[in-house]
Amino acid sequence: MSAFDIPASQPSRLRIHALETRNEFLRLLRAPMFVFPTIGFPMLFYVMFGLLMNHGNAQGATYLYVSYGVFGTLGISLFGFGLTVANERALGHLQYKRALPMPPSAYLVAKLGMAMLFAAVVSIGLLLLAVTLGGVRLHVGQYAELMLINILGVLPMGSLGLFLGTRLPANGAPAAVNLIYLPMSLLSGLWMPLSAMPPIVSKIAMALPSWHLVQLSLKVVGYDSGYPVWQHIAALAMFALVFFLLAQRRLRNNG
Repeated sequence: MSAFDIPASQPSRLRIHALETRNEFLRLLRAPMFVFPTIGFPMLFYVMFGLLMNHGNAQGATYLYVSYGVFGTLGISLFGFGLTVANERALGHLQYKRALPMPPSAYLVAKLGMAMLFAAVVSIGLLLLAVTLGGVRLHVGQYAELMLINILGVLPMGSLGLFLGTRLPANGAPAAVNLIYLPMSLLSGLWMPLSAMPPIVSKIAMALPSWHLVQLSLKVVGYDSGYPVWQHIAALAMFALVFFLLAQRRLRNNG
């Protein structure tokens, strides 16, 4: 029996949260405009740049396998929270959710669970491509660590997406999210190592949560910049807390 199959005879907060998460995941899984960019882009880009352009280069394939995992987490978080919350605000769904006899936390927990499930799907897809076609050879524990980082990375990245969703109008959200998503990916070294870009980019990158997240992943395979793990975790935790509180305040005041 899965967490989604808790018997109806046992009503509980766990069951409500699990059902909300399942429904949110299935709803977006059936939306091609969400699935293709969030799941398809990381895998497509990895095939193009990690496998075809780095054919025979196991180090390049490994670096991009790690970085595109974070790229997937970033996209899922920004689009899964930013676009959906902006649209649901415009349609009045938040007011509807508040009127339902369900825990107030269920809405955000469902978004979080949905994003983590999608992050796991992307991680597994990249893993299969990296191992079968890219010649990437890591220990089982390293694969597990990378997947865990990608899944937990939804927390800080999702807080930014949630904040954007509370601020952006529905009709302008797609363009605005892309204007943040793509430059942030490039400047964080998710598409290519920062050593291949001007030195100023490295200084900008250190202020971005996506850089700290990818550094945690790169440390697993020994390709990081050498900063201690606690600094990256502290930066991500602070970023998540600040943007979550800002988003929560916005939701409380405006809905």
